[in-house]
Amino acid sequence: MSDSYTPPEIWSPDTKSGGTFAGINRPYAGAREERDLPASEHPFQLYSLATPNGQKVAIMFEELLDAGHEDAEYDAWQVKIGDGEQFWSGFVDLNPNSKIPALLDRSGPEPLRVFESGAILLHLAEKFDRFMPSANPARAEVLSWLMWQMGTAPFIGGGFGHFYNYAPEKLEYPIDRYAMETKRIYDVANRRLAESEYLGGPDYTIADIATYPWLSSVWHGGYNGADHFLSLHEYEHVGRWIKAIDARHAVIRGRLVNSAALPERHSAADFETVEDRTLFSPVRKRRDA
Repeated sequence: MSDSYTPPEIWSPDTKSGGTFAGINRPYAGAREERDLPASEHPFQLYSLATPNGQKVAIMFEELLDAGHEDAEYDAWQVKIGDGEQFWSGFVDLNPNSKIPALLDRSGPEPLRVFESGAILLHLAEKFDRFMPSANPARAEVLSWLMWQMGTAPFIGGGFGHFYNYAPEKLEYPIDRYAMETKRIYDVANRRLAESEYLGGPDYTIADIATYPWLSSVWHGGYNGADHFLSLHEYEHVGRWIKAIDARHAVIRGRLVNSAALPERHSAADFETVEDRTLFSPVRKRRDA
C-alpha cells in the first residue's frame, strides 16, 4: 500500500494528479477556446467519439436507418477529447458539461440541442417511435433499466477503468472497491437476463442500446484484459445477450462511427472506406480500450 494521504483543510488544484487525463482535467467548466463546430447537410449533427457513451448514439442512428427511417440520416463528427476539443466554444454551446456525445437536431422548425447519451436516446426513440414502448408497464421497465445504466457507467469507467488502467499508479483499495462494484453490476444484469431476453423485456430497446457498449467493452477485453481479472465468463446470460447484439449489423457499424477507422460519418457509403475489414468483427478483443 502507498503512504496514506491526509487531505488538506481546503483542497486546491495546485498539485497535478497525473494519469491519462491529467492534461485536460480542470475543476471548472466553460469554453477554453473560441472555435465553431463543423456541420453538413443532414438534419442531425452528432459530435462524439467511439467510447462506450459515444457508441450508444451512433448505434441508435444506425438501428433507426436499418428499421427504415430514412429521415434519421445524420452527420457524425469526431471530437478528440484527449486534445480538449470538447472545450471548444461551439461544443460547450451544445453541452455545457463538455462531455460527448452531443446532438444538434435540425429536423424541426427550430434547431435544438440534446446532450447526455441517455437523453439523446430517449429523444430519438420518442421522435421516431422506435425502440421504446409507448405504454406502461413496459415503458416504465425500459426507462428504469435505461436510468440504471446511466447510474452504473461511472462506476465501471471512472471508477474501475480509471484505477485499473489509467491511474498513474496501481492502488489496492480503489481497484478492489470498483472491481467489486463492477462485478455486482454484471450480476444485476445477469440475473435480469436470466429471466428476460433483453433488459427491458422481450424486445430490443434503448435500454439495451445504452448498456451494451459498456458491458460488452469490458467483456471483450477492455481496460487491457480486465475480462480475465474480473472473471466475466461467469456471467453467462450477459454473454448470451452480448453475442446476440454483437451480430446486429447496425451495432457493428455504430461501433465504428467516430473511431480512428471512421472519424467522420456522412452516409452509409462511408463504411465502404474502412480499409481494415477485421474492424467489422463484433468479437474482436479490445486490449487497448
